[in-house]
Formats: sequence, structure tokens, C-alpha cells
Amino acid sequence: MTLTTKIAWDDTVLPFQLDRSDIRGRVARLDGTLDRILSQHAYPPGVEAMVAEMALLTALVGQTIKLRWKLSLQVRGDGPLRLIATDFFAPAEDGAPAQIRAYASYDAEAFDGNADPFAQIGKGYFAILIDQGAGNAPYQGITPIAGGALTACAEAYFAQSEQLPTRFALSYGRAQEPGGQVQWRAGGVMLQHMPKASPHVAGEGGTGEGGLLSAGDILDADEEENWSRANLLLDTVEEIEMIGPHVAPTDLLVRLFHEESPRVFDAQPVQFGCTCSPAKVRQSLSIYSARDIAHMTTEAGIVTADCQFCGAHYQFDPLTLGFEAEKPADGGDGPVG
Repeated sequence: MTLTTKIAWDDTVLPFQLDRSDIRGRVARLDGTLDRILSQHAYPPGVEAMVAEMALLTALVGQTIKLRWKLSLQVRGDGPLRLIATDFFAPAEDGAPAQIRAYASYDAEAFDGNADPFAQIGKGYFAILIDQGAGNAPYQGITPIAGGALTACAEAYFAQSEQLPTRFALSYGRAQEPGGQVQWRAGGVMLQHMPKASPHVAGEGGTGEGGLLSAGDILDADEEENWSRANLLLDTVEEIEMIGPHVAPTDLLVRLFHEESPRVFDAQPVQFGCTCSPAKVRQSLSIYSARDIAHMTTEAGIVTADCQFCGAHYQFDPLTLGFEAEKPADGGDGPVG
């Protein structure tokens, strides 16, 4: 495969449908995008892996939603890995790339690099938040941390909140082409049964972990047979096929699902992007009094703020901040190099 063909599939999400099984899906490739996300920080390998997995999930889920502004995924727990947060921003116009960003917060002293990173989230929740912009009430759905992996949490979310059987298969890691630089490559496949009227009665417990719903609780016999068949086919995927670069997503779909009549649609490009700005930092500080702002002021007489997603560093005159600001902003705010 030539380099040109390889690049054509980097950082894209390809929608598809399995017409025989009434199943839709996505194939995602995050390459330079994931490199940009992780290069903003110096995470230990276990945290990097969790952020990579969360970014892949976000790209796959974000492309399934008729999104006008922002989708966010969050995992919060009481363990050393306290928070993983991602944002997926809808394209500004047709043909433009979607933007994605991600970061993690963790206790560097308590995090054990030799232990399972997922287990170090502890007890908590997995949340999906959808904000369609001004004039629209944001949506939030939450499920408990369960299943031993972030993919299992996402699958449980769709079963509980949307009653949609969903399956993710992901692969990610550092790779090196002959003579090239080491870089992150990641890929994944998402399967989801098409929406329908669910036979499950609200309020009934499910057969999954902790009483959560599973696919068998939602689908009727024929649908469950189709769903099981598609999942068995996905079980045959190899990790190297998902991350490429030598297997195009269309070739992967034909290899896995040729008997299911796969049909593909236009691929969505994605890239790293951050929406932080001095104005947004000012807005977040506008709820504070002059006394609060004084407590935030450094010995150098400035207030500083750092973007957790992209690392941008901002500096402000404290007299221009808060609801008791004494003078207007002078336009000299960060980011500072």
C-alpha cells in the first residue's frame, strides 16, 4: 500500500450499515490526532492507554449522533485515576473535520504503573453529555463503572440509557514504520443495533453485571440471532487490522462482514482541536468576588490559568476579573508561550 492511500484513512470515522442484520456501525482510525492529544501531557503509560481508549470511544460515538455542537464523555472515580474527559465538536460546515480533545486527572503518587489502569478508577460513573448549543437544554446520561473496561462502560450506557445493543472492539499503541518515527496509532469498530421499540419493560432488572441490561434483555429472538452472528464475526478481527495502516477500513469491513451486505457512507475526518480562549476563562471566573480573585492572584500580581486539554497558559490582570472587576480587559490576555 502506498503512503498516499495510508494517509487517506488516517484520522477518519467511516459509517457503515449491515443490511442483512439491521446493524449500523463505525470504523475509526486515530493517528496524528491521538499523537496530538497525548503529546500535550506526560502521562504514564497506563494513563495514556486509558486516554487513548476514551478518545477512540468518543470518535466512534460522536459520529453516530446528529450533533450541532459538542459531545462529551467523562469517567469519574474515587481511585488514583480520578477523571478522564473528552470532547467531540461537530464540524463547522459540510466537509470540515470534527474536532476532538481529551485529558486525564490522576494522583501521580498513588497511581500504580504496574497495576491494571482501569481498576485504578475505582468506584464511580461513566457519563455521556450532549450539548447542542445555545437555546437547547443539554442532555446527560450516567451509568456506573462496570465490566472491567471503558468499552464495557460505554456498552452498558447504551443498553441502559438508549436500550441499544452496542459493541466496541478497539486497538491502540505506539507503532513505527520502517525508517519512520514512533507514533500512536489507534483504530476501532463499533456495532449498534438499529433503534426500535424495545421489548424490555422499564423498571425491570437486567441480566448484566449489577442488574444492568444486556443485549438479550432488549432484542427479540430473531434480532438476537443477527446480533450474535455479527458479534461472532467481529470477534475474528485482529488488532493490527484495526489500527492499519495496511488494511483500509473498507477492506476490513469486507473481510469481516461480506455475508452481511455491508454498505458504507462518506467518511468523517477528525483532528485535534481545542476551544479554550481568554474570553472563556474570564467567563468561568466571572462568578467570583474581588476577595476570591485576590486569593487566586500570584506574588507577581497576576492570575494564571492553564487549559487541561491543550496546555495553553493564560495570564490576567486581577482587576479585570470577577463580577467586581475594576477595569475592562485590555486585550493582553494569554495564551503565553
